[in-house]
Amino acid sequence: MNSDVFAAHESNVRRYGRSFPAVFTRALGATIWDEAGNPYIDFLVGSGALNYGHNNPNIIAPAIEYLVGENILLSLDMYTAAKRDFIEAFVDSILKPRGLSYKIQFPGPTGTNANEAALALARKYTGRPSVMAFSNAFHGMSLGSLAVSGSASTRDLGGVARHDVIRVPYDGYPNQDFDSAGYIDFVLGDPGSGIEKPAAIILETIQAEGGMNAASAAWLTEIQRICRKHGVVLIVDDIQAGSGRTGDFFSFEFAKIEPDIVCLSKSLSGSGSPFSIVLIRPEIDIWKPGEHSGTFRGNNLAFVTAGAMCKMWSDGQFTKGVERTAAKLQRQLDSLVAKFPKCIEQKRGRGLMAGLKCRSQAVVGRVHDVAFENGLLIESSGPNRDVIKVLPPITITDDELDHGIAILDHALKEQANGDQSSIPSPSHLACCD
Repeated sequence: MNSDVFAAHESNVRRYGRSFPAVFTRALGATIWDEAGNPYIDFLVGSGALNYGHNNPNIIAPAIEYLVGENILLSLDMYTAAKRDFIEAFVDSILKPRGLSYKIQFPGPTGTNANEAALALARKYTGRPSVMAFSNAFHGMSLGSLAVSGSASTRDLGGVARHDVIRVPYDGYPNQDFDSAGYIDFVLGDPGSGIEKPAAIILETIQAEGGMNAASAAWLTEIQRICRKHGVVLIVDDIQAGSGRTGDFFSFEFAKIEPDIVCLSKSLSGSGSPFSIVLIRPEIDIWKPGEHSGTFRGNNLAFVTAGAMCKMWSDGQFTKGVERTAAKLQRQLDSLVAKFPKCIEQKRGRGLMAGLKCRSQAVVGRVHDVAFENGLLIESSGPNRDVIKVLPPITITDDELDHGIAILDHALKEQANGDQSSIPSPSHLACCD
């Protein structure tokens, strides 16, 4: 493996290359291969940007056809056939079947672009400067998104002060006995609380980087009621938890809520191509033409792949397969929790967005290393990096899922009792040919 060029020329900020010291060359489904032909099951999937697996043929085939046809790739916010096809597919396959009606804003290619646009629109709509955000939240790496993130180390990035953010406890923080929704309702209604009414409440239904903390349906329903009661815009950051990750297309569907604004990115393109949108309740869409902009908001190749992804959700067989895989993963993780109580405190998350809260950061670090040595990519999350994130593609095959869980099982076993034996790779994963 020759990785000298990365150490010599790439910034010190690089992270995943240090965690996974291999040079990768090829990927398909839930498996990627390094240049020596070694296979790895991918439970990382671009930190949730490849929910549909690597090079999903249903998504990539239309992209290839589009690329060889001398079609438009960048169009700002001009009208194109690819953009029209995406909008129609998203409305017909995603919004209408769920009884949702939103205007669609194309703010720029990344999740933080979407969150910045949502926060700006909420402030413009209400005329209020502050935003209410939650403990352990993460919303992106631009200044507005950093300001509403919960981690102290994250908020300190950028070197400037963060203003107009009201920090409140998430569901279950600091413990299950505390009624955080009741607290929010009380302080917003009490003129003596010293807390001003915010423009918006922004939340993740599952806090991926915050430790895979999952909000309950009852809590989400109550937060929506509070927002309606106090005239506060409800923003759901569905950038990592959305686009099918929890088993439903939107992560909030299980709670039967309808946020005022929804932010989508990461797996929205279905292919790893940068793409984000902001879904806006029509009466809140008070933008003036050109008031919010972004050069790369017209990524037509992403329109093509995202449209193909949306159409997959009209296939009942596909949706049933996702539900079945989510249920299987949850059963497998329950088994690991029961099997390794010395290593694992609890299972977290929901559907195919799962986590294992471990006893220490050291446990997670060692499990990560042993898993990689045996052909599995996983990462950690949480303010103390003591949660193993389990993010397989929602299209993962049974064989790939079983093999990935077997590697994770082995890594936990090695941590629990010192078993240093290696596990063989199945023959069908042994090389990239």
